[in-house]
Amino acid sequence: MKRFKRVLYVNEPQAPQQAALARAASLARNNQASLTLLEVLPEMTAGIGMPPGGPLSEELMQRLTQQRLAELEAFASAHVDDQAVACEVRTGKRFLEVIRAVLRDGYDLVIKPAEDPSWIERLFGTDDMHLLRKCPVPVWLMHERETTNYGVILAAVGCAPGDCEPQEQALNHEIAELAGSLALSDFAELHLVHAWDAPETMLAAWTSNPDATERELESAARRRHQEFMERVTKELQAHFGQEAWDYLTPKTHLVHGAPQREIPRLARDLEADLVVMGTVARTGIAGLFIGNTAEGILDQLQCSVLAIKPAGFVSPVAPSVA
Repeated sequence: MKRFKRVLYVNEPQAPQQAALARAASLARNNQASLTLLEVLPEMTAGIGMPPGGPLSEELMQRLTQQRLAELEAFASAHVDDQAVACEVRTGKRFLEVIRAVLRDGYDLVIKPAEDPSWIERLFGTDDMHLLRKCPVPVWLMHERETTNYGVILAAVGCAPGDCEPQEQALNHEIAELAGSLALSDFAELHLVHAWDAPETMLAAWTSNPDATERELESAARRRHQEFMERVTKELQAHFGQEAWDYLTPKTHLVHGAPQREIPRLARDLEADLVVMGTVARTGIAGLFIGNTAEGILDQLQCSVLAIKPAGFVSPVAPSVA
């Protein structure tokens, strides 16, 4: 897989990182991509010998930045062998500086250990959700139990059959292709899931034979979604070729129910190590960050996530001037 050219790894000192960094280094190496480690220090307003609430001296902040850069370089050299790694330390709000680095330097993948806040049940913390909503490139958030090789990868695809816009079709293909490439490189099981609901069946209540009409409408909806899933798998088969496809032998899951309920349930049942999914259906509108369905899924996942936005997504974060 040679999909990425510039990989940005966001340092998360409070989380276990060795497996996550090893994964980032391996991915960069296999893609012949550059790898940068970014540390973002919070802004400080009071320093030693300074009045409370006063600005931190520029000299002290510079020393702190240099110290963290040296520590980051030592961390990289200890865990990344035979590979050039750039290190950078910036100051500010972390998610903003990460997105600005993407916009400024052209990174095409962000990798970060998940925050895993202990006071709530969901895996992803505030910075993670900001990145999922606003970062214009794929964001790979890694669970603290990240392994060097995945056993099960789940790719979630979907849009309304017959009403799938070109951007959505391309997004589905990217989700399936990335998941398939990772499954091949990790010798992992690949599962493709499409969860669907049939809201039109509610109209059956207004007919002379509600039960029969509901069954007919549901059956017709199932056929449309089955055709959609077959189209996705055929496109994926054509992308990889028959030999790789025979090795992958992906398992497909056509699930009747709300995606925000069924996809997390399937991820738990399969004990998935990674879920690959899209986060936005519409493009070109700055500030339209993430769909309700995607957010509902992300809130329930307890594994690593590779989240992808469609081409044309406009981040609401403005590039930095420096």
